[in-house]
Amino acid sequence: MIVHYQFTDQQQHLREKVRALAIKKIKPLVKKADENGSFPRAAVESLAEAGLFGVKIPTQYGGMGCGLMEFSLVVEELARIDGAVATTFAASLLGTLPILLFGTEKQKQKYLPPLAGGKQIASFAISEPETGSDSSAIQTRAIKAGEKYRINGQKRFITKAGESEIISLFAVTDPVKGARGLSAFIIEKQYKGLSYGPQLQKLGIRASATRNIICQDLMVPEENLIGGKAGRGFIQAMKTFEHSRPGVAAQAVGIAQGSLDLALGYSKRRKQFGKPINTFQGLQWMLSDMEIQIEAARCLTYQVIGMVDRGEKAAAAAAAAKVFASDTAMKITTDAVQLHGGWGYMANFEVERFMRDAKVTQIYEGTNQILRNLIALRLIKGIDDIGL
Repeated sequence: MIVHYQFTDQQQHLREKVRALAIKKIKPLVKKADENGSFPRAAVESLAEAGLFGVKIPTQYGGMGCGLMEFSLVVEELARIDGAVATTFAASLLGTLPILLFGTEKQKQKYLPPLAGGKQIASFAISEPETGSDSSAIQTRAIKAGEKYRINGQKRFITKAGESEIISLFAVTDPVKGARGLSAFIIEKQYKGLSYGPQLQKLGIRASATRNIICQDLMVPEENLIGGKAGRGFIQAMKTFEHSRPGVAAQAVGIAQGSLDLALGYSKRRKQFGKPINTFQGLQWMLSDMEIQIEAARCLTYQVIGMVDRGEKAAAAAAAAKVFASDTAMKITTDAVQLHGGWGYMANFEVERFMRDAKVTQIYEGTNQILRNLIALRLIKGIDDIGL
């Protein structure tokens, strides 16, 4: 890093701890898991043993009681080694956040302790076959049936579906009210009526399991309605993204940093015309630009994380951090492949995996095009507010 971020002693210790764990426990698993598209259960167990799944969960529920900054440092360091494991880790918090932010006390006491300990992991299910970025157009229906809700519908591209024990699932409880008719439910893996499609084969983050979820007369207890009241799902989803999108930005920063690490090492070892290629000015400028761009993305990401931790409104800022960091990651990883020359295009050089993993950060939790719309609306509203 060329910028000093003034981490607390606790944050610096956590960062170093995760870095060491990722190198020792996760890095040896990465190549095979990527090739096979196999879920990294051993990596999940290592993260659980280190207590990392509870980093953002309050101490009264068995967590570490830290903020989004600490969580994002964990994500960044994991992504610096493997984007798929970082996704698996971060997506569990994504599935946990609706319960953490909006759950009743009874829901928190029941579900947060096992999630904090890594005994269970969570998924977040909102996307559907006909609904991606437009969360207000969800078709999955939840109909009240006595003291339960009957849910029918499908969810698409759900991270860790089939592997997670808990799912925060969004369904329409009142179709007349549009977005205000959306509600969120806690789904347990063993519930009857819940099934999954086959694991989807992806370009990148291949070791992070992705499946479709099928709800066919899925009966869910009324007490599993997140927050205890129907019709609050849309707001809950949007506030969840406000907390989770900076985590995607941190993942993108980590992927970019990991690819620069590889490029620096290769540029030192690779010789042409009798000397290391990092002595050529053209490549030195390339490496310098990569470092500058990563630090710019990191600075914006950390700034937004600070806003969230202080309780400030950060929807547009979180979108901006996610857009900038993910676009940066895509450029940096592409440049890292270019710097490796022909070897960068070969599967036995891991830099190509970083490029494949980077792409999804521009797509999930809101495509960058949709998020640019959100930012533009905030800008336009700001013009109206100051009378221009």
